[in-house]
Amino acid sequence: MSNPPNEPQSTGPRHRTVEVWVALCILALGAITMIGSLQVGIGWGAEGPQSGFFPFYVGLIIIAASVINVVRAWAGPGARLFAEWDQLAQVRKVVIPMAIYVAAVPWIGIYVASALLIAGFMRWLGRYSWLFTLCLSVALPIVIYVTFEQWFLVPLPKGPLEDLLGL
Repeated sequence: MSNPPNEPQSTGPRHRTVEVWVALCILALGAITMIGSLQVGIGWGAEGPQSGFFPFYVGLIIIAASVINVVRAWAGPGARLFAEWDQLAQVRKVVIPMAIYVAAVPWIGIYVASALLIAGFMRWLGRYSWLFTLCLSVALPIVIYVTFEQWFLVPLPKGPLEDLLGL
């Protein structure tokens, strides 16, 4: 993609840089898997394979694939733009609240965390009215509770509010 002479260059991370970093992070996960497998044993016992046998080889395959990805990323064109910084800012608007949501579920339960997430997204990104936001952010967790807890009998993580309500 080339820009006209009067237009400024687009800025952001390059495709090669992102691919190499992702491959290295996945490689690290493969190494962690292999190290954990070695700690529990990867051999063959009297009753069959030890508990680290299969995860060890999965980790090995992950590392091999990551090395191939790093080599391919370095061999490919490096000047291509992966995304502009403004585009990545839009992604952060979703990723950061979702990470907070995942971290909050064990502490405040899935229903309260979901209500807060829905309300936050509706007001911040959707710019919906307070009344509509409040109605939907309360109604959806109730529907989820009835569907999973009452109908399917699948317990979901609860927090202090659900304990207070006796749910």
